[in-house]
This record gives sequence, structure tokens and C-alpha cells, in this order.
Amino acid sequence: MAVMASEINEWPAADPAPDWRQRLNRLFGWRRLRTVIVTVLLIWLLLLPIWQSGWAGLLLRLLSIGLLAMLAFGVWEQWPKRLPRWITRWVLQVLAVALSIPPAVLTIYILSTPDVGPPLWQDRERLFGLFLLTAIGILVSPWVALGALVRQKEALARNQALTFALERSELERRALDARLQLLQAQVQPHFLFNTLANVRVLVETTSPRAPAVLDSLIAYLRAAVPRLDRSGASLEDELTLVRAYLDIMQMRMPDRLTFRIEAAPDSLSLYCPPMSVLTLVENAVRHGIDPAEDGGEIVVATQTQDGTCFIQVEDSGLGLRSGTGQTGTGLATLRQRLLLAFDWVAGVKLEERKGGGVRASLHFPARAATS
Repeated sequence: MAVMASEINEWPAADPAPDWRQRLNRLFGWRRLRTVIVTVLLIWLLLLPIWQSGWAGLLLRLLSIGLLAMLAFGVWEQWPKRLPRWITRWVLQVLAVALSIPPAVLTIYILSTPDVGPPLWQDRERLFGLFLLTAIGILVSPWVALGALVRQKEALARNQALTFALERSELERRALDARLQLLQAQVQPHFLFNTLANVRVLVETTSPRAPAVLDSLIAYLRAAVPRLDRSGASLEDELTLVRAYLDIMQMRMPDRLTFRIEAAPDSLSLYCPPMSVLTLVENAVRHGIDPAEDGGEIVVATQTQDGTCFIQVEDSGLGLRSGTGQTGTGLATLRQRLLLAFDWVAGVKLEERKGGGVRASLHFPARAATS
């Protein structure tokens, strides 16, 4: 008859110094009251056929006994704060509930005995009712209390498991971000030093191309530097970086490199892993166009279809059979970054292009870039 529903905020260890409102909620929480009411109603329905006195009086007595047992459960749940090592709190609570039944039933019967008529100990009908309710209470209330404790422990375990899962998820997310930033930092524009050396030569020879190369380099740095610590860049940002890079490379070899960027408007606002398209373009310049005697053209094209963003970087350079190392560290790092960002639903591949050169294809789920 006593009992208490599982509710994690009713577990005393959750708050070492609860105020009086929290204490009252633990003693008389709605779930505990509901458990007491349901248990009392079941016992009341079972006793109605054999109970000779009024049904309302029986219901009131059962409800009073249940509330007193619930009070005993709640008091020993919170007091004392520390127990000796040889006894656990749940044992103390179950014993308290069981031992509270006899005095509770006796007190209720004494208070409800009318002033007229024989005393309680001389009224056989009342004594039968007293012993019957005491026996039922001693048999039922500890099991209800045990059930409540088990549900309470399960709720605590679920709450702790959820907390651990959230913490693990947050740690995994941070580790993923850190690894992505590490891999992103490894994608360094090696051409930068060569470009600075070329600018120096142009300045020393007072070439009119020096300011243009320097302006393109500044444009590239303006596009690249803010992206080093960003994880929500858009494809438009990436293509701005690619264009600045190709402008520099075109000035380094004006007669050997041409390029085009053909971007579908609906793809510009999509998320793009930083430096991903640039890696493919760098690869095309370094291994396809630069080694070729006549140079060539690079075409960057993007489109969105069926929830997937497709990006192609084509060059008319030497091709895969040139032995220039098209599948180097940059592409391996790019594959790792795609795997971390999109799992297995993204990828990159290289293939020979008809008429010479290489086509690099990149695809990943189309999702909006975060600000």
C-alpha cells in the first residue's frame, strides 16, 4: 500500500541540499500519490465483497494507511543523510514501510472508533478488520515499495546513460571538428612560396606584371585566411578561393593556362568542405597543366541533382599515365576529410578524360552552409 513511482528528480542524491519545496515534492510527488491511489483502489475492490461495514469508511482507512506508508518511505529516503556501511538505504526504506503499517492501522482504528459502544478490543468485527488490514498492508506494501525502488533505480540508470551518451556525442563531435581542422590545416598552398619568389623577381626587374600578380595574391589570401578556422563554408566561398588561385597561376604561366568556372546558381549556397575543390584544382595544375609543354585548360563545373552536389574539375594536361603522381597526399587527405564530414555518402575519383587530361569528380550530400 505504500508507494512511490519512479521519478528521477525524486532521487535524493540528485540534489545534496534540496529546499523545502523539493523535499515536499519527494514526499508527496504526484507519481507517488498516483501509485498509492491505484494500489488502494485495487485492494478496496478486492475487499468489498467481504467487508460488512460501509465502503466509504474502508476506502478512507485504506487511503490513510497508504499515505502514512508513503510518508515513511519518503522520510527514510531523505533522512539520515549518511548511513552506516552495514545497511543500505533501500533496505531501510522497505523495512520502514512494513513496520509503519501496524501502528498506522491501529491509530486509524482508534481515531475512527465511536465514543458509544464497546471498546475496540472488545468489538470482534472491528478487531477482524484491524488484523485483516494490517496483514494485507504488511504483505503488500513492501513489494510495492520494492517495485518503486526498482523503477526509481532504472530511471536513474536511464538518466545517467542519456547523460553519458550526450557527453560522448559532444566529445566525438569535438574530436571530429579537431581532426577536420587538422586535416584542413595540412592542405597548404605550397605554390605560395613560388608565387612570392616570382613577385620578387618581377619587382626586381620592374616588370609591369608585378602589381597584377601581387593583387591576385592578396585576393587569394583574403579568401583563404578567414577559412582556416571555419567549418561552415559555402561552395561560393570555395569557388572564390579557386578563382583567386587560378588567377595567380594564370599570371605565372599566361600562355599555358586558361580556365573556366561554370557553377549552377542553386549550388552556390551549399556547404562545401573547405579547400576540397581547391585541392582538385591544385592537383590539376601541378600534375596536369604545369608539366605539359603546351599547358592546357581547367574547367570547374558544379551542379545539384537528387539531393547531391556534384563537382567536376577537368584539365587537358598530361593525364593519369604521365607518372606525375596524380593520386598523391592531397587527394588522400581530401578523402579522409570527406569521410569525416559525410561518412560514406561522399567521395572523389579520378578518371582519364577523352581527348587527354584528367577528370576529377567530387560528390557529397547537398545541405545548406551554416553562417
